[in-house]
Amino acid sequence: MRFFDCIFDQMSFQTEIICWYHTNKRDLPWRNSTDAYVIWLSEIILQQTRVEQGLPYFNRFLENFPTVKDFAQASETQILKLWQGLGYYSRGRNMLFTAKQIMQLHNGVFPTDYKSLIKLKGIGDYTAAAISSFSSNEEKAVLDGNVFRVLSRYYGLQEPINSTQGVKMFAALAQQLIVQQQPSVYNQAIMEFGALQCKPKSPLCGNCPLQLGCYAFANHKVDQLPVKLKKIKTRVRWFNYFVAIDGDYILAKQREAGDVWQHLYDFPLIETDSLPAIDQVSFLKEIQVQFGHQAVVNLLYQKKHLLTHQTIYVQFFALHNYMPNLDCKIKSFLMEDFKELPHPKVISEFVETHINSNQI
Repeated sequence: MRFFDCIFDQMSFQTEIICWYHTNKRDLPWRNSTDAYVIWLSEIILQQTRVEQGLPYFNRFLENFPTVKDFAQASETQILKLWQGLGYYSRGRNMLFTAKQIMQLHNGVFPTDYKSLIKLKGIGDYTAAAISSFSSNEEKAVLDGNVFRVLSRYYGLQEPINSTQGVKMFAALAQQLIVQQQPSVYNQAIMEFGALQCKPKSPLCGNCPLQLGCYAFANHKVDQLPVKLKKIKTRVRWFNYFVAIDGDYILAKQREAGDVWQHLYDFPLIETDSLPAIDQVSFLKEIQVQFGHQAVVNLLYQKKHLLTHQTIYVQFFALHNYMPNLDCKIKSFLMEDFKELPHPKVISEFVETHINSNQI
């Protein structure tokens, strides 16, 4: 296994990666800062998110909350509204908790050492290593999807990257490679190399500076590495939303804790075990139970919404002649106030395409 032989070629590997980085790196705003707060913003926002998608969010958050103190003083609704459309909303909630932690435990000074960072909510090994190395050059190797991919392909590591043993093996190699390097530069370099050169699909092997030493290229295994255990089975759900507009008012509710889209706002909802037809007897009875026997509905729109571990089939119905106040959790909002609240992406898209364009 080449893992144990890596010491013989690690200097050429590191040198090539860093030289490539200086020539090819993207000009990203957080790379011009050693402010741990700025770096934290960028790292959390870019988790599970492409740079192109995350950059506008980073700019908006930094503009609205230029310091961790400003962030800590925000409301959850403000944070979730700015986060809208980015997904993984728990990241935003955790960030607010973390900002308040820093105000209480660190007098508003964002820590830059790994040991302090790892104790904060929402900050794991990768994020703590990234912040500490970028802000204070602490010798902590980052290990994200890009790094896993580069190391697996170059050194021929076939241990699954999402297994306990695999994580230990890759972490040991990554830490070995960062020794005697400038951590802030090396960590940025290997991540950028994975993002732009050693891409998941269609990597640029033809002009890769690591081609001669790359195990995957030499053995025609580029498309087979890294190895990953099968994903958790996706849960399938069916959401039936009811859109009730009365003049300038609309019915809506805030989602509760413990389920998808916690604390975001959506419409009155009936969840079913399959996609119901509008004339299905059991479905009509449930509508009458929730909205009264005189309720009238008509189908507006259907959509398949994909999340990491859930597939949600969504139907939107226009609701008329409903009985008000059947559920105290459902409230009547001024339309303009409702639009300012944070919504799941599937709701905000519906508002944009149907409500704003008067297609109801």
